[in-house]
Amino acid sequence: MTSGETPSNPAAQVESPASGNPAFQELDTSAHALNRVLPFAVEELDLRGKAITLSSEFDAIVRRHGYPSEIKRALGEAVALAALLGTTLKFDGKFILQTQSDGLLDIMVVEFRTPSNIRAYARYDEERLAEAVARNAASPKDLLGEGILVMTIDQGADMQRYQGIVQLDGVGLEEVAHRYFRQSEQIPTVVRLAVGQLYGPNGGDPVWRVGGLMAQFLPESEERMRMRDLHGGDGAPEPDESDEDDAWTEAVALMGTVEDDELLDPEISAERLLVRLFNQYDIRVFDPMPVLDRCSCTRERLAQVIDRMSVEEQRDIAVDGVITANCEFCTKSYRFAVPT
Repeated sequence: MTSGETPSNPAAQVESPASGNPAFQELDTSAHALNRVLPFAVEELDLRGKAITLSSEFDAIVRRHGYPSEIKRALGEAVALAALLGTTLKFDGKFILQTQSDGLLDIMVVEFRTPSNIRAYARYDEERLAEAVARNAASPKDLLGEGILVMTIDQGADMQRYQGIVQLDGVGLEEVAHRYFRQSEQIPTVVRLAVGQLYGPNGGDPVWRVGGLMAQFLPESEERMRMRDLHGGDGAPEPDESDEDDAWTEAVALMGTVEDDELLDPEISAERLLVRLFNQYDIRVFDPMPVLDRCSCTRERLAQVIDRMSVEEQRDIAVDGVITANCEFCTKSYRFAVPT
């Protein structure tokens, strides 16, 4: 699963000021830039990547559920990661990220449906979380705990699913993402994620915002792909650091300088952030992809599920002759009458 993209129109080229092009300017400061994924390439470093910014769309998701701030932050990272990966799909389908663990956060599910729709929910024990917060023991690691993270690519009913599983063992989601790419994709990848609440313009209502970057090392030469990140398996010795390609070493170091504030600041567009990071190189950006808070649940789809049940099964789950189905993603409630 790479972040390679086909080039967009020539106007989507970004020249950094260091390249000597005085005509550089930011490409997009419009409102839709607040909820999108922006692919980019730094070809001199053999680097492909994506930057994500989510504002009103993510804020709508967490407001709908009324999650506490600790859950919002964890779910925001999962939403950002799912969108960064889901927007790489070149077909009609779904990318699903799910965690199951013994942590404070039992389950998180994020579903990205191509080309742009995302939905998400989290399940947790309110009392247990409140006790942990009171003890100052509700860090991101405490939330994830130990368990598994499952990433699924669903190409439709007639196609085989692809699934990658990574162990959760008390680390944050960024590190889990790095493990996924080492173990499942074997592509040198670095990910940065940030979630925070910012006040709107002129002291307006605060909005939850998500920012993130993903960069991958994709040289054409197979020899240059021989990286120490690609572990040989359990029991294998760690490769020598000298095996790392200089370009990738530089890219990782630059990505490590990104601060959460930079990822979240609405005054710093993705284009500006990329130029800050890779100011010595020419940067190419591609057509941005919107990310929208859209649920796929419908009354018709739920009715089909219920119709496949026997009358006895329908009556067993009905209350006063009515079956109530609640969508965990969008919180909509659907009611169906049961045959008497």
